Amino acid sequence: MSERPDHYFSAEPATAEERRRIRVRIEGRDLELTTARGVYSPDRLDPGTAVLLARGPDPSPTGQLLDIGCGWGPLSIALALRSPAAHVWGVDVNRRALQLATLNAEAAGVDNVTFCEPDQVPEDVRFATIWSNPPIHVGKAALHEILARWLPRLTDDGVAHLVVQKHLGSDSLQKWVNSQDWGLTCTRLSSARAFRILEVRWSLDTTRATTNHS
Repeated sequence: MSERPDHYFSAEPATAEERRRIRVRIEGRDLELTTARGVYSPDRLDPGTAVLLARGPDPSPTGQLLDIGCGWGPLSIALALRSPAAHVWGVDVNRRALQLATLNAEAAGVDNVTFCEPDQVPEDVRFATIWSNPPIHVGKAALHEILARWLPRLTDDGVAHLVVQKHLGSDSLQKWVNSQDWGLTCTRLSSARAFRILEVRWSLDTTRATTNHS
């Protein structure tokens, strides 16, 4: 039976957990990880996540990295493996997903990642890399609120990469980011299968307050 689409972005999913083990390949490693009902894509590596892993540019090797909507942790684990000298933050509102992600990071042998709720990330942390397969199904207003919270926290030379299905509003999301007054520019980096990877970085002519500097 398929999950109701609102479960994965609920703080406390109402469905029975029913943990399960799945095998996934991340950064050339075959891993057996734990998922459960009530989290996003519990039966497999989501195709959008797979596209970002395969086609996304390498993250910053150092600094603070962020995975928005980390789910059971595949993007965060990949960031931690690619950039062992960096620190990764995996944020999600779904507490079940955060528990699973913590277990999965341990199973993958990475210790440079913190999984937590958004409010637990210190306000002064800025991010050299942001990756996200954003929760499109929360609705446009909620999605915009999420991205408005995190994208302006890029460091001066930081870059964000978002993977979004073409028919679920990738082009409109690109236009929305560019319409904001943050000084960020969103461009289409690539397209693969039914997905686009959007790249977000500070505009070259943007002058920002020192509070936005890393």
